[in-house]
Amino acid sequence: MNPTDIFPINFNEHSGSNKPAVYVKELSEKDRHRILKHFLALEESDRLLRFGTYLPDPMIEKYVNGLDFSRDKVFGVLSRNFRLVGVGHLAFAPRSEKDEATDKDTVAEFGVSVSKSARGKGVGAKLFERGAIHCRNADVDTLYMHCLSSNQTMIHIAKKAGMEIQREYGEADAYLKLLPADAVSVLKEAVQEQVAAIDYSIKANTRAAVKWLRHLPGMGNHSEKK
Repeated sequence: MNPTDIFPINFNEHSGSNKPAVYVKELSEKDRHRILKHFLALEESDRLLRFGTYLPDPMIEKYVNGLDFSRDKVFGVLSRNFRLVGVGHLAFAPRSEKDEATDKDTVAEFGVSVSKSARGKGVGAKLFERGAIHCRNADVDTLYMHCLSSNQTMIHIAKKAGMEIQREYGEADAYLKLLPADAVSVLKEAVQEQVAAIDYSIKANTRAAVKWLRHLPGMGNHSEKK
């Protein structure tokens, strides 16, 4: 069963008919260990692009353990095998004096990482889109993104979104001015989350069923390998 059979809304009309649907779900405390696995699986070059510097495993663990799900928003894209292949972290912070692009009390910064196996499928763009629409609905009108100038994927996403980009000393800072929330943006985010939650449940239940089958006599060699 595909979630779009229940909600016949195409959120991927710009991704091309040959690409699979990308469902972005808000993650919670129960997903922390999956988030950690995702980051630990990133190659050294990918960690450099994501964090602006190479983070060894202990620092990755510290970062993930420090995620505050009650303050920030973390979004994920899951593979059919229930593995996180994309993670977007939307961090909120009080506006500082240097934030001249907004008069709001709060600004947001977005960071994203995509597993090597899921690149070229629009995962990063969908995560960014979800982060942006959540900002709109949370009354945040400015979304920042900081990355290395060599991170061409994020630069492409930023340009496509219409972000203002400033490059300096091998790094790039970009910000996007967001429209105020309206009924359409609120409904769109709610439906996207509901569809993604259904997809999440289907994949979780499938994984649980496969694990159960593996323990049945004679079934271990025929079930899906993890």
